Amino acid sequence: MNDDEQIAARLEILRTDHRDLDAAIVALGSAMPVDQLQMARLKKRKLRLRDEIALLEDQLIPDIIA
Repeated sequence: MNDDEQIAARLEILRTDHRDLDAAIVALGSAMPVDQLQMARLKKRKLRLRDEIALLEDQLIPDIIA
């Protein structure tokens, strides 16, 4: 497995985790009372995943010299 394939596989895992966190945030938001601390932790984790996804996507896109 080459580097691009490893990155693509890791991206798929991260995207799945990101979607799962989104669903968990929606579910937690609909519960009463809302656990604000847990909500903040989930959102922070989701942002970290988004940043890692963006970093890996940048690695897959070749640099184009204009």
